[in-house]
Amino acid sequence: SKATVSVLNWITFFYTNGGQPARASMSFSSSSSVQKVTTRRWHYYSGPANPNQLKNVRIFAGSAHPDLCKETAEYLGKDLNKIKLRQFKDGEVSIELLEDVEGYDCYIVQPVCRNNTSSVNDMLVELLLMISCMRRASAKSVTVLVPYFGYARQDKKLTTGVPISAADVASMLATSGVGRVVCIDLHCGQIQGFFPPHVPVDNLSAGPVGAAFFAEKQLKKPVVVSPDAGGVSRAKEFRNTLEQFGYAGKTGLAMIIKQRAAASVIERMDLVGDVTGSDCIIVDDMTDTSGTLCEAARMLVNSGANRVFAFVTHGLMSPPAGDRIRDSALEQLVITNTVPLPAEFNSDEVLSRKVVVLSLAPMLAETLNRLVNAQPIVPNPVKAAAKL
Repeated sequence: SKATVSVLNWITFFYTNGGQPARASMSFSSSSSVQKVTTRRWHYYSGPANPNQLKNVRIFAGSAHPDLCKETAEYLGKDLNKIKLRQFKDGEVSIELLEDVEGYDCYIVQPVCRNNTSSVNDMLVELLLMISCMRRASAKSVTVLVPYFGYARQDKKLTTGVPISAADVASMLATSGVGRVVCIDLHCGQIQGFFPPHVPVDNLSAGPVGAAFFAEKQLKKPVVVSPDAGGVSRAKEFRNTLEQFGYAGKTGLAMIIKQRAAASVIERMDLVGDVTGSDCIIVDDMTDTSGTLCEAARMLVNSGANRVFAFVTHGLMSPPAGDRIRDSALEQLVITNTVPLPAEFNSDEVLSRKVVVLSLAPMLAETLNRLVNAQPIVPNPVKAAAKL
C-alpha cells in the first residue's frame, strides 16, 4: 500500500473574478492508497468565507459522498448542519432535519451516484426528499450542488420507446422545489435546458484544474486528444488552459472518431491528427467501464505516441474498469473526486500507481461562497503570480 499523500495547503480554483490566491487553513489526508493531490503553481481558492455572511446559511450533506461534503464544508469554513439520513428495512429512504431551516438559505451537496452501500436510484430519491423536506420546513431557498448528475447520458431519444431520462430527472428536481442547481461537467450541455426557466443551472468545468496539473509535468510535444467528436470543445478548452500555463504554441489537438455497434461496444476507431513522438492527454467527462478509454490509449501508442495520459472528471469505474486500466497503455489516469472511488482502486498496487485523484472540494467551497454573496461564477482561469 502506498503511503498516504496529504492534500497541499495551496488549492486550485479557476472560477474567481479577480480574486487573489490565498493559503488554506487546513490540510487533508486520505486512508486510501490512491494518490490525492492538488496543483502547486496556480491556486485561486480565496479562503474560508466570512462567518457573518454565513449566518443565514444551512449546508447539508447527502450520504452519496460524505468525504467530499466534509472537505467542501471545511474549505468553506463552516460545519455541516445536522440531518438524519437512513433507510428502513424495506429500503425506503427516511429524512429528518435536526436543525431549524425556516427562513434560511439551504445548500445540499449530493452527487447522484452509487456508493458502497446504496444505488444511484437511492441517492436520487434521497436528494429529492431532502429538497422537499426543506421546502416543507419553510426554507427561504434550496440550492443543490450535484457534482455528478446521474442519468446524464440518457439525454436524447435514439429510438422509439425510450425515455429521455436526463429530462425526467430534471423535472423531478424542479417539481420537488429546488431553486438552483450547480453541476460539474454535465455529459451534455443541453441538460441545462431540461430545467424550467425559474431554476437556473450552472455547469462548472473541471478541465482547468486538470490542465494546471498537467502543466506541471515535463511534457514532450503535448497533444490533447478528444475521444469522440462531441468532446472537441472540451479538449480545446483544456489545450487553451495548458497553453496559458506554459505550453503556448506547443500543444496539439487530435480527435478519435468512433463507431458504436451498441451501447458501450465500439465497432471502429479512427484517429484524426498526428501524435508521433508526443505525450498525449485524453480528455473526457466520464469513464464507466473504461473500454473506450483504454482502447483509445492503445490506438495512440500504436500511432507513435510517446506516453499516454488521461484526464477524466467523473471516474465511475464500473467493473471491469479496474482490470482494463491495470493492463492498459495508460501512463497515468487523473480523475476528480466527484464520485467515490471503488475500494478495488485503494488496494491494488498497480492501480494506485496509475490513478491520481484531484479534489474538487475547494472548487465547490468557492462556488458556495460566491453563491452566498450573489457573485457571478466566471469560468475563466486566472494565472496566479505566487508559486510554492
